[in-house]
Amino acid sequence: MLFSVKKRLINDFFDRRFSKIFIGSIWAFGGQVISTIFAMLSSIIIARFYGADVLGIVAIVQSSLMLLIVLTVLGTNTSLLRLIPEHITKFSFTSAYKVFCTAQWVVVFSSLLFSVIIFFSAEIIAETIFSKPNLHFYFTAISVFLVTCSLGQVSMQAVRGLQLIKFFAFMQALPQIGNLILLISLSLLFFYPTIPVFSLLAGYSLMGIFGVFFVHYTFKHRVHNDDVIQLVTTCKLLGISLPMLLTHAMYFFIAQIGILILGIYVNEEEVGYYSIAVKLAGLTGFILNAVNAMVGPKFSELFNSGNINELFFVARQSAKLIFFTTTPILIILIFGGQFILKFIFGNAFVTAYPALVFLVFGQFVNSVSGSSGLFMNMTGNQNIFSIFVSFAAIANVILCFILIPHFGIYGAGISSAICLSSWNIMVLIYIYIKYQNTTGYLPIPSSFINQIRFRR
Repeated sequence: MLFSVKKRLINDFFDRRFSKIFIGSIWAFGGQVISTIFAMLSSIIIARFYGADVLGIVAIVQSSLMLLIVLTVLGTNTSLLRLIPEHITKFSFTSAYKVFCTAQWVVVFSSLLFSVIIFFSAEIIAETIFSKPNLHFYFTAISVFLVTCSLGQVSMQAVRGLQLIKFFAFMQALPQIGNLILLISLSLLFFYPTIPVFSLLAGYSLMGIFGVFFVHYTFKHRVHNDDVIQLVTTCKLLGISLPMLLTHAMYFFIAQIGILILGIYVNEEEVGYYSIAVKLAGLTGFILNAVNAMVGPKFSELFNSGNINELFFVARQSAKLIFFTTTPILIILIFGGQFILKFIFGNAFVTAYPALVFLVFGQFVNSVSGSSGLFMNMTGNQNIFSIFVSFAAIANVILCFILIPHFGIYGAGISSAICLSSWNIMVLIYIYIKYQNTTGYLPIPSSFINQIRFRR
C-alpha cells in the first residue's frame, strides 16, 4: 500500500502538465524556508537577549508596516501578477513593462502621501490608539522607510509575474537575511533596544531597492521597438487593483489585526508571546506561498486561454502538494508545540501554546483549501472574493474586540482561526457551485465515500 501511495504521488507531481510548477515551487519553497529560518533566528535572538517586551514592539511595528504597505500598494501587486502574464501572452513584453511602470508611479505617490501623514501623526497614534508613548519614535521610523518597502512588494510580484522564480525566491529571503545580519552586527556594536526595529525596516527597504532596479533591468533587455502595446491607464489599473486592495486589506485584518488589537489592550510582553505563536502557526504559509508563486501566473495564463479543464487540474495538483507538505508541520506543532516554545524561546513563552493550537486549526483549513483565494483573483472573480474575505475580516475585528479584553492572546487565536476557516469554506462552496469543481484537497478513504453513497 505504501508503495502504491508513493507511486501515485510521483505520477501526480511529475506529470508533464504539472512538473514545471512543481520544480518552480521547490525554488520558491527554498526561498521561503531560508526566509523563515532567518526570521525565526531573529525572533529567537530578540526573545533571548532583548526580552519579550522588545519582541512585542517589533511585532507591533511589523504589523503596522504590513498594514501601511497594503494600503499604499493599492492592490497593484496582485493585479500585476495577473496583468503581466496576460500582456506578455496577448501583446508583448513592452506592453507588460508599461503596466509595471504605471503601477510603480501609483505606489510611489500613495506611499509618499502616507509617509507624510504617518510622520506628523506618529505621536497621536502612539498615545491615543495604543496608549504607549514609547511607540512614537517607531512610527516615525516607519514613515521614513515606507516608500522603499512598498516598492519592494510591487517589484517582487512583478518578478513573480515574469515567472523568474529563482529571483523571486531570492527576493523572498532578502529582507530577513538583511534583517538578521544587521541585527547581529549592530547588537554587537551598540545593543540598543531600537536596533531590532531598525534592522527589520532596513531589511525590507533593501529588498525594495534591489527589486526596482532588477525589474527595470529585466524588462529593458526584453522590449523591442516594434512590440504591440496595449496601454493600461491609471484609472483602468486601479479599477482592477482596488478590489484586490480590499482583499489584501481583509487578509491583513484576518492574519495580523490580532497583534494590533492586543497592542491596545495588553502589554508588550503578551504581544511578544502571541507573535511567536503566529509565526509558528504560519510556518505552513511559506509552503502555500511557494506553490502560489508558480501557480498564480499559470492560473492567469490558462484562464485567459480558455483551458478550464487544465486550470482545475493544476489547481488540484497544487492542493495535493500543499496538503502533503503542510500537514506534518501542523501535527508537529500540535503535539510538540509546548516543547518548542519552552526549549527555543524560553519558559515564559509556553503561555502561548493554547493560542498556537487555535491558530494551527485555522491553518489546517487554509491548507486543505489549496490556492483558492489566488484562483479567484486570477480568474476574474476578485469582486466576489473580496466580499467573502471582507465578511471574514470584519468578523475577525469584531471578535477580537469582544474576546481579547476577556481572554487576551487566547481570544486573538480563537478569532483568527474562525475567520481564516470561514472565508476558505465560503470560497470553496462558491467555486463548486460556479464550476462544478474544486481547488481543495482532503484525502478521504474511498470506503467512506462509498458508505455515504450507499446510505443515500
